[in-house]
Amino acid sequence: MKRITRKSYALPYAVFLALFVVIPLFLILLYALTAPDGHWTLQNFAKFFSQTQAVNTFVYSLGIAMITTMVCILIGYPIAYILSNPRYNRSQTLVMLFILPMWINFLLRTLATVALFDFLRIPLGEFSLVFGMVYNFLPFMILPIYNILQKMDKNLIEAAQDLGANPRQVFLKTTLPLSLPGVASGIMMVFMPTISTFAIAELLTVNNIKLFGTVIQESINNNLWNYGSALSLIMLLLIGATTMLTSREGSSREGGGLW
Repeated sequence: MKRITRKSYALPYAVFLALFVVIPLFLILLYALTAPDGHWTLQNFAKFFSQTQAVNTFVYSLGIAMITTMVCILIGYPIAYILSNPRYNRSQTLVMLFILPMWINFLLRTLATVALFDFLRIPLGEFSLVFGMVYNFLPFMILPIYNILQKMDKNLIEAAQDLGANPRQVFLKTTLPLSLPGVASGIMMVFMPTISTFAIAELLTVNNIKLFGTVIQESINNNLWNYGSALSLIMLLLIGATTMLTSREGSSREGGGLW
């Protein structure tokens, strides 16, 4: 009987990655670089850059994603900082309260947000869109920062205090640089989904505001598979560039200290 090696346990994961990651990405690349008749072409990309409305939608989606990410940082970092304070003995309970909404399907959360705006008689538009984005993705910003701050060596803070640093200097010179890898992870977990989402925009703006994900969805629904694949590839390239940038920034800050 042939002995089972450790490498064989990785076979199910390799099959899973091949079926649901590698092959779909290959099909997107294939459709993006071909015409409906099967010939190789770059016409799908030229069509995107020649359509002002599609380019404006792409730029607008980037703006919404940046605004959402910045708001999540401004709200999430202070919350994560407070929860990571060892003197706060109920931090685990509050962390659980932030995680609980993630157990509910995001479509249900978005529909509840729509009902809330209707109850308050607030018109649906850009404000409701950003509000819904922040509400859905804020926990993804809080948790990475909280985990980094929890694991941070508290001796570095004590060393900074022994060297005469005041609380503001301790935060700016020690805590903030050491927590930047968590901020980078939070940016990836918030920025990338907000670019590709379309359901939140459709529900919270009554489909009056289109994001880039909506354009891709409409292309696929209209059987424009080649054009939709080209748009998806553009989005994937942007996500890949963002991932590489944040990964480099995070790795360059891992050894952060007083200076």
